[in-house]
Amino acid sequence: MKDKKYSWNLTDLYKSDQDPQMEKDFEKNIKQNYTFINKWRNRSDYLKDPKILKEALDEYNELVEKYGIGGSVDYYLSLRNLQDQNNKNIIKKLKQVEKKELEIINDSQFFELKISKISQTQQKIFLNSKLLKPYKHYLERLFAISKHLLSDKEEKILNLTSSPAYSNWVDMTEQFLSRETIKIIDEEGRKQTIPLSANKKYLKSKKQEVRDIASRETLKAYEKWSDVAEHEINSVLEKKRVEDQLRNHERPDQSRHIADDISTKTVDAMLYSVTKMFSTPQKFYELKAKLFKKKKLNYFERYLPYGEIDKTYSFEEAMKINERTFTKLDSEFKDILTDMYKNGRYDVFPSKGKRGGACCISTLKTLPTYVLLNHVDNLGSVLTIAHETGHAINSYLNFNKQKGLNTGTPLSIAEVSSTFFEDFVLEDIAKDLDDQAKLSLLIKKLDDDISSIHRQVACYRFEQELHNKFREEGFLSKERISKIFTKHMVAYMGDFVKQEKGSEYFWVIWSHIRTFFYVYSYANGLLISKALQRMVKENPKDISKVKKMLSTGTSQSPEEMFKEIGIDITKKEFWEKGLQEIENTYQKAYALAKKLGKI
Repeated sequence: MKDKKYSWNLTDLYKSDQDPQMEKDFEKNIKQNYTFINKWRNRSDYLKDPKILKEALDEYNELVEKYGIGGSVDYYLSLRNLQDQNNKNIIKKLKQVEKKELEIINDSQFFELKISKISQTQQKIFLNSKLLKPYKHYLERLFAISKHLLSDKEEKILNLTSSPAYSNWVDMTEQFLSRETIKIIDEEGRKQTIPLSANKKYLKSKKQEVRDIASRETLKAYEKWSDVAEHEINSVLEKKRVEDQLRNHERPDQSRHIADDISTKTVDAMLYSVTKMFSTPQKFYELKAKLFKKKKLNYFERYLPYGEIDKTYSFEEAMKINERTFTKLDSEFKDILTDMYKNGRYDVFPSKGKRGGACCISTLKTLPTYVLLNHVDNLGSVLTIAHETGHAINSYLNFNKQKGLNTGTPLSIAEVSSTFFEDFVLEDIAKDLDDQAKLSLLIKKLDDDISSIHRQVACYRFEQELHNKFREEGFLSKERISKIFTKHMVAYMGDFVKQEKGSEYFWVIWSHIRTFFYVYSYANGLLISKALQRMVKENPKDISKVKKMLSTGTSQSPEEMFKEIGIDITKKEFWEKGLQEIENTYQKAYALAKKLGKI
């Protein structure tokens, strides 16, 4: 049984999975939603009068802030599902809640749909109204998506078919993978069976045999589930194709850009700039192969830590390092971290059935934010705490600053906060290191930056081709998908990383490609984060500008908000400047490796 000290304290939500209060709260949520629905469903006066629209939006905002759709019940069950994806009772309850939520979504979607469809003349009146100023950008976003929205009945059909056409497929694959175990040997040569999600520790072992066995078994597991994933991915690709066709989207990723409140032109400028600089990771992997005295790196060895920086960090030690760094940046950041730690907001260690990776989860302004980790006592785990707590701080600040309809962070900049804190923690660890340790840290930094930027853009390019080829061919075999995948991975990895048997099936477990075109946000976020880091290093008082960014939520577009603090993300020169920083880091690492006689 997991130590409660290292598991989420969910008692602020409910006492147990059987807490009778859940049913009462969910009924209250349904009642509140239908009170709003029944009041406004058959009215049209709010579509003509700014004063009446203000009344309606105030009520809608209160509903979003205090109740949401599934509220605390959906939140609790979702969190428990992350802890134990094989718990059929939790899954059943969650599905029941989701079914009712879908009914509410269908019955309430008229409100935003009707507002979005008003005439351009009326749009201008609303946008220029002083009464509606707090909701201005919320309305701008509604008007921007209006030409891609269907009728109320058509939107209901898409909502109702979303589960069988998309989420059931994705959930199925994730659940199969969450149950998967692999056989490895540990550092002492002992045979063990571990959850697939706990494989990273062994893939990064200093011992070649441990790495080789973990790699072989991991790749076998991916291939094992490739038949299932083939049918799953084709189903969700078809769902996306149909929806894009109905909504008249010009390209598969257009809906992502609209939803993320960023122009396609800006995203394309970033993608072009990064692709043009694939030479940096290619040179880096050649350097890394030389450092490890290898002709080529094995597939997973591109993440292999170099040197002595790969010391162990207990969870408590990792938290102290993060606390120290956060305090230096701003005392409020430290207070948020401390509060989360003391109140059981971190679920720390890997376990069977638990979702792999890490994530930050938040919902209503009135409910706490939680962080899921899979801590394995290495430097990467220290940085993961910083990364996910950065997301939590972002949620905390915009929840406290913005109205419910303006909370949340567009995906286009969601990774800015996380990488900002992560990089400062890494720098804090790096101070006062000797040349050998500095080289190790430079390699670590390049590992992370390339993974977040070049790798994610290569994945985005894979997604673009995947969707386009599917629309041309109608069905893609797992071999066809794997061929496309490998093409784009080789494009950024170059000739010094082996494409081992089974590596072509990595797409099977890459969950982000199911959240279509999500991955660009990592590259987008880190390159913007680098600009903010430069700003704070040059003038520590500019941390106030960072806090403004973290507090803005969706009350402004990212492009508009960043211009206010002196950053123009619409220009390709902006992206090139950040990419040159990574190239410079590579040049420093190469020069230091040569100085130390390592190459």
